[in-house]
Amino acid sequence: MKAVIEELERKRAAARMGGGEARIKAQHEKGKLSARERIDVLLDPGSFEEFDMFVEHDCTEFGMAEKKIPGDGVVTGSGTINGRLVYVFAKDFTVFGGSLSLAHARKICKIQDAALKNGAPVIGLFDAGGARIQEGVDALGGYAEIFQRNVLASGVVPQISVIMGPCAGGDVYSPAMTDFIFMVKDTSYMYVTGPDVVKTVTNETVSHEELGGASVHAKKSGVADAAFGNDIEALVHVRRLIDFLPLNNRQKPPVRATADRPDRVEDSLDTLIPSNPNKPYDIRELIVKTADEGDFFEIAPDYAANIVIGFGRLEGQTVGFVANQPLVLAGVLDIDASKKAARFVRFCDAFEIPIITFVDVPGFLPGTRQEFGGLIKHGAKLLFAYAEATVPKLTVITRKAYGGAYDVMASKHLRGDINYAWPSAEIAVMGAKGAAEIIHRADLSDPEKMAAHTKAYEDRFANPFVAAARGYLDDVILPRNTRLRLIKALRTLRDKKLTNPWKKHDNIPL
Repeated sequence: MKAVIEELERKRAAARMGGGEARIKAQHEKGKLSARERIDVLLDPGSFEEFDMFVEHDCTEFGMAEKKIPGDGVVTGSGTINGRLVYVFAKDFTVFGGSLSLAHARKICKIQDAALKNGAPVIGLFDAGGARIQEGVDALGGYAEIFQRNVLASGVVPQISVIMGPCAGGDVYSPAMTDFIFMVKDTSYMYVTGPDVVKTVTNETVSHEELGGASVHAKKSGVADAAFGNDIEALVHVRRLIDFLPLNNRQKPPVRATADRPDRVEDSLDTLIPSNPNKPYDIRELIVKTADEGDFFEIAPDYAANIVIGFGRLEGQTVGFVANQPLVLAGVLDIDASKKAARFVRFCDAFEIPIITFVDVPGFLPGTRQEFGGLIKHGAKLLFAYAEATVPKLTVITRKAYGGAYDVMASKHLRGDINYAWPSAEIAVMGAKGAAEIIHRADLSDPEKMAAHTKAYEDRFANPFVAAARGYLDDVILPRNTRLRLIKALRTLRDKKLTNPWKKHDNIPL
């Protein structure tokens, strides 16, 4: 028996080395951790339970029968993050470049199936060269099996992808269907076709970084939800994100103990809104001063920065924040901001996370570029997301709420549960000057009359009381009391029950 045990330990040790010391050293020289080192950083110490350590591929083509390494390029298993169960797979670049074979895919599918059955998040760490060419259609079939499970798990368990090296071809579509994608600066990239193919087909010369680097996807395409400086920073932030999320759609998000008093008053919020209605301010200040202990996990901070989204807590309970950002494009809604916020709202609704919306929006961004790009349909995504959401929805209008954008941003008309406004709120079809020019077109040549008309419109609509008088607002509140009022409102909504009409699924305007 002793010999058998020693042989087992030898095999385990060999499997843990993946592609060997030289290839692990090459990873380190590129500033990257190995697959197993990444799992050690991500999970609680000693919690990782590995599956399928000894799996090998079945390919016999092109001399592959003589090239077998236990694990076959992916490390899979379960563990805990702050004591809560998660499933994880980490592609191992030291073994066949992390390329996907049928056996490799089956290992990932086993993890996905277990996560779905047991109700726990799936975290994928990507560092791979795409499909294993020697396997042909088997590799393609393996990808599709993973994709199918991504779809079935969507809205049932959280799915998080971390791109920590190359991710190309078929490999990109699994992350694309997960809830959050994080990347590592300088060492990771994502694209459907690489620079060589681009050069051949379009005659464009472009580098890996320029085509699909972290800065491209975190700022321009919006594919990535954040880009971090190195592997460890990325994994630490994944741990932090998991702490905000429920394990599955049948559970409530975790409630964390906090020393932050519910009745904390923030006097500085009374002066957050500038006296000049056209002067910007940072909406993050409101979010941070409202959330427990100022803890705010922002999603996609560098993409569509005219809207801010992310997670925080109120009285220990996870909430999702959505807020127009006056510092960028005056906080208008455009194509990118609408898509970014709509996806976040739908995630929160899927996982029973209440949504807090801070509104300061002058409308939708005008122009041919937006109209030709489909602003109507993309803007409708955010409208659709808010309208279908059945979780608690709390809204605070801080300043401007103009036109259709007022409706879209979790208004009372879209089943907003509690809708507040600050005294500085302006709720109208449009700004006073533009409205006066339309209503009093005959007086456009008389500056004094137009000034008077503009002033009259401002006096009538540049306040929240018309909407409050019609019941579209539940109260006009003091800015300093925003945190307390939201917490009190959330308490009343803990047992909220609301269902939409039965349907196979909706048809959101994609």
